[in-house]
Amino acid sequence: MKTVLITGTSKGIGLETALAFGRADYKVFATMRNPENATAFKQKIKDESLDIIISKMDVDSDASVHQCIDAILHEHSSIDVLVNNAGIERHGSVEELKMEDFKATMETNYFGVVRCIHSVLPEMRKNQKGCIINVASVAGHISSSPLGAYSASKFALEAVSEALAQEVKPFNIRVAIVEPGIINTQMANDIAVDDKSIYPHSKRFAGLFSASLQTPTSPTLVADKILEIAESMSWKLRHPVGPDAQPFLDWRKSMNDEKWVDWNAANDDDWYEVVENTFGLNARQDEQIIKL
Repeated sequence: MKTVLITGTSKGIGLETALAFGRADYKVFATMRNPENATAFKQKIKDESLDIIISKMDVDSDASVHQCIDAILHEHSSIDVLVNNAGIERHGSVEELKMEDFKATMETNYFGVVRCIHSVLPEMRKNQKGCIINVASVAGHISSSPLGAYSASKFALEAVSEALAQEVKPFNIRVAIVEPGIINTQMANDIAVDDKSIYPHSKRFAGLFSASLQTPTSPTLVADKILEIAESMSWKLRHPVGPDAQPFLDWRKSMNDEKWVDWNAANDDDWYEVVENTFGLNARQDEQIIKL
């Protein structure tokens, strides 16, 4: 039986990924900070008779990561697939966002991944096989206010994943980066709420996310892609996921840096008009409320 360790499985993409692997007959080690709060998840595991073990692990802590993964490897000898999904989001302008928010985002989204890789990779290298899947984001290629801190962490994750792929391919270890667009998760719904910044970008992006979530994309789509990657023999590095992921990436590529900055610095009317003409989304929140 193949084994998979997945981080951040308390909700959203991580939870659905754990269920997808469990239904595909993997032995799943589903990790999270607070297993005591996973009552519904535990009931789902019981109802479907899935081979999923929930373990306590905080990716922000060296000791927690080492303790959890060492215990798993001691009992089960190997982890075939590592899915680094745990992540947090803090949004706000560079001026207004607190320093601790910048640090927290990088700690979980970047250093947390590196911690897990450090703990799992030696055994994979010894066994000459394995698959490491890092859940990044379209925001790992596109930096827009008010997601500067979040994008910074995902840009970093993309970079270290690309370097890792070069290092471990000779050991038959595959690395893949999953890049979701706007997915119906708590994180996306949090961004969809305007936090009343002194800059207009927060309200604009809240409207963009809110408009997108009116036709929501389920996190199961991302979970299915992660399972597909694990099951495949593909060495493809990057995998955009969701109906808007590749269009967002193509849109950014269509502009040079100066045009991108100019568009994001434009007045509200021009910004909203471009979003509507390009993606068919009315990001004006006042008009969304009227329609509802």
